[in-house]
Amino acid sequence: MKQKKSKRRFRERYAQLEKDGTGIKTFEDTETGVVYLYVYGPGHGGLTVLRDEEGLPAIEPEER
Repeated sequence: MKQKKSKRRFRERYAQLEKDGTGIKTFEDTETGVVYLYVYGPGHGGLTVLRDEEGLPAIEPEER
């Protein structure tokens, strides 16, 4: 039987909620370090990978 991982794959790094119900969140993939931006509002939302200045996926620095 396959064991479940105890660590969550994605971790919320930042959240901002506006009065009108819209908001933004950033999530980090805990296995790869890639950071994603989630923008949402009533009835809609979108997710995209954040990019660095070279156009590569933004990587969260490892915690020390």
